[in-house]
Amino acid sequence: MIRECTNHGFYADDHLCPACNAEGRFIMRTGERNSLARRLALVLRHAPEKFDLEMDINGWIDVKDIIRQFKQSGGKRFHWLRPHHFRAIVETDPKGRYEIRGNTIRATYGHTVEIELDLPTDNIPDALYFPCDPEQTENLLDVGISPGGRAHVHLSASIRSAAEAGHVHFPLPTILEVDTAQMNAAGETIWHAGITVYLTENVPAQYISVIDNDDPEYVLARARWVEEEE
Repeated sequence: MIRECTNHGFYADDHLCPACNAEGRFIMRTGERNSLARRLALVLRHAPEKFDLEMDINGWIDVKDIIRQFKQSGGKRFHWLRPHHFRAIVETDPKGRYEIRGNTIRATYGHTVEIELDLPTDNIPDALYFPCDPEQTENLLDVGISPGGRAHVHLSASIRSAAEAGHVHFPLPTILEVDTAQMNAAGETIWHAGITVYLTENVPAQYISVIDNDDPEYVLARARWVEEEE
């Protein structure tokens, strides 16, 4: 569920504003939010043409065009959709997956369609992290990291966030550390997308090392997985 506080804006998953404890105006139910977010991911990351939508070279699509197409294709399911619902999705997303500028919206990362990134490239951390299949570790140390099915390699700001991303696909992912300070010094471009996500075209092997499984951050992440399974 998403609500809107008059003083503090949109907030999610609570009846009361976390900043002032006031009951905000209802915006959308959890199911509506999830359904809209799934469609946005398809349109903004992968296949705008499925909804006959035009995306510009930097990944932006007009919000009013999306509303019109969602209403046409979804029947009564999206009859309630208005521009402020998109802003609510953007402002309450914990990972910063989307961005609104004026009357347009785009995904900040996760693209399989080719776009030209105009994301910030300053203040990049000296090290970022990448989760992988343990069976692929030696290969990645030899040949480097490529985007695979995505348009860019996705790197995480912390060992823990990389571990969480990797655990979606592997029971115990290997965490690789990327020396982004040396990459920047060598002229490689790294973009900051979302809150904890960074993008680059590829990572050459010489900048990659392996994080030990006994690293304290990784130990904490694994402890949380055990608690969730119990």
